[in-house]
Amino acid sequence: MVVRAYLLALALSLLGAGSASAAASEPAPQPELRLSLHDAIEAALDNNPKVRMLKEQIQTAQGIADTSRGALLPNLSGFVNQRNQTVNLATFGIPSDKLSSLGIGSGGVTAPFNVFDARATIVQNLFSLSLLQRWHAARTGVDVASLEAEITRRDTMATVALLYMEALRAEAAVKAGEANVELGQRLLKLAQDRKKAGVATGLDVTREQVHLENEKQRLLVAQSDRDGSKLNLIRVLGIDFDIRLTLTDELKLVEIEGRHAHEILASARENRVELKAQATREKLAALSLSSITSERLPSLNFNGDYGWIGLKADDAIGTRTVGVTLSVPILDGGQREGRISEGRSKVRQESIRMKDVSDQVTLEVRNALITLVSSRQQVSVAEEGLKLAHKELEQAQDRFAAGVANNIEVTNAQTSVARARDNVIEALFRFNASRVNLARAEGQLETLY
Repeated sequence: MVVRAYLLALALSLLGAGSASAAASEPAPQPELRLSLHDAIEAALDNNPKVRMLKEQIQTAQGIADTSRGALLPNLSGFVNQRNQTVNLATFGIPSDKLSSLGIGSGGVTAPFNVFDARATIVQNLFSLSLLQRWHAARTGVDVASLEAEITRRDTMATVALLYMEALRAEAAVKAGEANVELGQRLLKLAQDRKKAGVATGLDVTREQVHLENEKQRLLVAQSDRDGSKLNLIRVLGIDFDIRLTLTDELKLVEIEGRHAHEILASARENRVELKAQATREKLAALSLSSITSERLPSLNFNGDYGWIGLKADDAIGTRTVGVTLSVPILDGGQREGRISEGRSKVRQESIRMKDVSDQVTLEVRNALITLVSSRQQVSVAEEGLKLAHKELEQAQDRFAAGVANNIEVTNAQTSVARARDNVIEALFRFNASRVNLARAEGQLETLY
């Protein structure tokens, strides 16, 4: 993977830079990381803390499922015991005269003696519908955790894509600001030249100087926004902040396939992980309720042990115990009925959430479609507006150069050009952001790259 290989090289370069800085007084330049949209998404999926956290939650859910399965499997244990003890035989109900005949004193306590006991025990559940359904519920919990991790993965992809687009918009705004400053400098020189020629006034020069300073101010703001947007992107990528990030993609208009809303909605219902996750949560709630309800049924367990017991290990003999236990629940003070009522409520809640998630998917698809169509039209209008603004500026320059007008028309035309450039950038950003949102709403983010 290109990004993984780069990150390794970046770590080595940072180590090298650290050792070099100890020998040199000047700080080493920041290493450059060139990222396409594809590379940014792949890097985030590898390093984003939320994605990594959800992977750990899958392991937690798997541990719970393994624990539930363990209740259905044989439980085998063993022990070895060597002890010295005395026994009060009177506590067994033996009359005192009998104790005397056995040589036991009036207190009924035996003389100290040794006991050796080595034994293995086994317990095996033969039938418990509640335990079986509890295990099935735990396995469904693993599926829920996996689907939630996939949701987070896709949300992270969409977030990275949108932050990447915002960074591209900020870079485009800087380029537009630089073009506006360059245009202002050129028109300021024109005003100064016309003043020297006696055609323009000092007010024309001052007016152009004010306009130029305003454009410089806007450029500084754009540069600050660009740097901030790159920091936000670095944060979600989970990589080192001490790098110089270079984006290799650009804001542009791409052809999109015209599709009907019903077709996209059908695709979304098939591909959106949120719907699959909610359906699995409904199943989990139903299985959990069934496991509680099944506690009303009898359960059957086998238990047994085998071992050697005697006064000492040398004379120990083998003994065993084998039995089957049938447990029949009768009354638990209404605790089980309370948990059943709680479980039924959770099943109804998940059903309500399913309707809400389905409506949310429909809303996201329709909103993304509306925004995509509108932003596509906005790009065309903005590009046409930029052409007209340049034409207006050209005409105003010609009139000012010919001395038939002052440079108010020029500065107004400059403002129109700057506004038109901003409109084009914003329209392209909205178009590309709506492509991301539509792909996210449809569950087809992979098509972006």
